[in-house]
Amino acid sequence: MAEYIQAWQCIGCGRIEAPQPCIGVCRDRKVLFIGKDEHEAALAEIARLRAQLRSAASRLQRFGLAAPRPGQWEPAYAALRDQARVLIAELNAALEADSGDKAAAAGLGVSPA
Repeated sequence: MAEYIQAWQCIGCGRIEAPQPCIGVCRDRKVLFIGKDEHEAALAEIARLRAQLRSAASRLQRFGLAAPRPGQWEPAYAALRDQARVLIAELNAALEADSGDKAAAAGLGVSPA
């Protein structure tokens, strides 16, 4: 987990200060901060997306490992195709839920064949 720095933010102008011992060579510089709640929400979203990627990768690995028996390639292909369509639908649904817009899923280029 990230280390948090406690600081004071002015409710009027938004100025942020964090107590720190001065050694006499201070210079102010502009820095960007993000609130703890927003940071933790982003970390949770990253964890959720990584889990989704792990699931998709393990399910897609079946294509690389598939070796149908002689004369059985058509049923094996059909089964893999159906599983791929289910996975694509799940990924597109997740994209739509995240963005609230179907264009994002289409922009990824994920479409059933």
